[in-house]
Amino acid sequence: MHVLILGGTTEARRLAELLVAALPAGSTVTSSLAGRVARPKLPPGEVRVGGFGGADGLADWLRSHRVHALIDATHPFAGTITFNAARAAAAAHVPLLMLRRPGWVPGDGDDWHPAGSLAEAADALPALGRRVFLTTGRMGLAAFAGLDDLWFLMRSVDAPEPPYPARMETLLDRGPFTLEGERELIRRHRIDVLVTKDSGGAATAPKLAAAREEGIPVVVVRRPPVPEGGAVAGGPEEALAWLTDQFSG
Repeated sequence: MHVLILGGTTEARRLAELLVAALPAGSTVTSSLAGRVARPKLPPGEVRVGGFGGADGLADWLRSHRVHALIDATHPFAGTITFNAARAAAAAHVPLLMLRRPGWVPGDGDDWHPAGSLAEAADALPALGRRVFLTTGRMGLAAFAGLDDLWFLMRSVDAPEPPYPARMETLLDRGPFTLEGERELIRRHRIDVLVTKDSGGAATAPKLAAAREEGIPVVVVRRPPVPEGGAVAGGPEEALAWLTDQFSG
């Protein structure tokens, strides 16, 4: 059996670990990484880095490498590859599963402001605060580049490239993060508004709790749509169960 995981997330690495341990001898688990992070954490099994050349290129890869199942475990905001995966799987007649961690849900005391895009998030900021903790990653910073009156603390794994805000300090770090650490970061930099994507998961959730404690508004960018009608799993263990059901008997 050959399983292709479109990865780059914590869940994708965990799924690769489960599959390498659980699949029959002679099986192949290949994780595909986009290559946007300079030093990614590599999962067990085979690893490929780079794009496929769109949906047609991915379909050709599925056929030529005799893939039995495709699991899209990319970031919830990697919308293009998700739709390409759906088209490729249909063209190559390969079962597809979307592995998506559940989104965050506001709780008592949260002051959340939903936004449909990074541009909408940028438009909302001047009315909410002056010192921004920006945790949307290094891609898409151009949306905030014109906000010269605001100061930004931008956190990402790798250094950003312009255009980005003129008044910005960059913090290179990788989760998981702790509540104590997020609380100290917010207080030290006098942050008064947080911007995040609804990535879900526990690794970066402490910033939301810290913002709640400090009474800070949070601009939450909603997830992009996903293909309708596909199989969806909320975690690696559920994905393994789906794969077992697909090929049992």
